[in-house]
Amino acid sequence: MTGNANLVTQQFKDVTVVTVNDTALLDAAGIHRLGQDLFGLVDRKARRKIVLDFASVKFLSSSVLGMLLNLRKKATAIKGVVVLCGIRPELHKVFKITNLNKLFQFFDTEEAALNSFGITTTG
Repeated sequence: MTGNANLVTQQFKDVTVVTVNDTALLDAAGIHRLGQDLFGLVDRKARRKIVLDFASVKFLSSSVLGMLLNLRKKATAIKGVVVLCGIRPELHKVFKITNLNKLFQFFDTEEAALNSFGITTTG
């Protein structure tokens, strides 16, 4: 993926897995770049099944929540779905407090998220 060296994108059949390798998503410019990269998956590449792996993320600002809502809205418009995995318990509380836990599906691991789309990663 261009524009953001801290993202790793992998394709498993029709599911796109995006691993966010930043430990902190706090600065506006970085969040904007992240959003643009993720929106491009939906807007330009019409990816309908997206797994966002936040296992490395320890801190995030409220701007990330807004960006995730926009991503969900874009995905829903093309009958897509965005699921999140690897969210640390302290960050999951933020999703609960803002009621965003009702809008997203959460999985402990990338493997569990892929399984939700019917994809197994083990041989």
